[in-house]
Amino acid sequence: MERRKVGRVEWIQRLSRWFARHARSLPWRVQRTPYRVVVSEVMLQQTRVDTVIPYFRRFIRWFPNFHALARASVDQVLRAWDGLGYYQRAHRLRRLAQVICERFGGQLPSSYAELRKLPGLGPYMAAAVASLAFGAPVPAVDGNVRRVVCRLNAKNWSEARCRRWLARWVPAEDPGRFNEALIELGATVCRRVRPACGRCPLRGTCQAYVRGDPMAVPRARRRKPKPVVVVGAAVVRDAEGRILVTRRPDHAMLGGLWEFPGGKVEPGESVEECIRRELKEEVGLEVGVGREIVVVRHEYSHFRIVLHAHECWPERGQARPIHCTAVRWVTPEEARELVFSRADQRIWDALGLRLWSSKSHRRA
Repeated sequence: MERRKVGRVEWIQRLSRWFARHARSLPWRVQRTPYRVVVSEVMLQQTRVDTVIPYFRRFIRWFPNFHALARASVDQVLRAWDGLGYYQRAHRLRRLAQVICERFGGQLPSSYAELRKLPGLGPYMAAAVASLAFGAPVPAVDGNVRRVVCRLNAKNWSEARCRRWLARWVPAEDPGRFNEALIELGATVCRRVRPACGRCPLRGTCQAYVRGDPMAVPRARRRKPKPVVVVGAAVVRDAEGRILVTRRPDHAMLGGLWEFPGGKVEPGESVEECIRRELKEEVGLEVGVGREIVVVRHEYSHFRIVLHAHECWPERGQARPIHCTAVRWVTPEEARELVFSRADQRIWDALGLRLWSSKSHRRA
């Protein structure tokens, strides 16, 4: 028992004092509610804090609680999310709000066990919400916290092993602050590369630092090269100058977003042949393919695309949704009301139209 007290003096209290002095001023840390905690944690998945801040403020302004979010349409939620990326997070967040309103009257359950039963809340998310919103003494281990714990112990532990170790140390008083302090330390000081050990309040008890090689743990996973996918996209204009766009299925990658119709170039197929085939399969329209407008290179989490956009014109058939959820012929002004991916926004840029959505994060 005495050993536990000494450990707490040596690192938990130092961590708390450091956090009191160096915690960043972030909008989700003020007027903290369970809803604001959930929204911020979902947005912060795979996204930098500085990027999230303006989106969080706008999202909370548009949808101030679970009821407002549950009532919103998919298009409204995607517009608020426009530019933040990983759009399935927006779909999951809206679905979570609907479940909370249907089952719990819009009030988030407070226990870790109940939170784990909700769709989209894994071990980290449930622990973060339980501790930050309700004061439950459970450790929240994300990549930042795992890195801190591994270096403290000079061990290449999994997230589950780190949770078991931290469970001994989570204080009953203000566990959310303890979790947040560890996350902050990992994000700003105990970084993956170039850790600022000279500014770390825990370096005296950090075994990796004592051994002189803090970057030895946790071991970095060897990343495989990302495959490159070549895509053809059609900029089809009708006799009135309107442009054909299609809406992706909600369950698909970039679900619910609008795009220029097209698809993956198959082996042995030219881009022009790909565009003709995809337009026939996707919307039942036969098109002529003309000059190349722009080549867009874009990187996703697991692959890269090289997108060739070509000028096209309708030859036979009527555009209808076959392998998409909707089709529209839009003017440039009407296009500004729709949400497109970053890659498709660059096609609009090449056409001389910078969409409102491409500036939305700055307007927020």
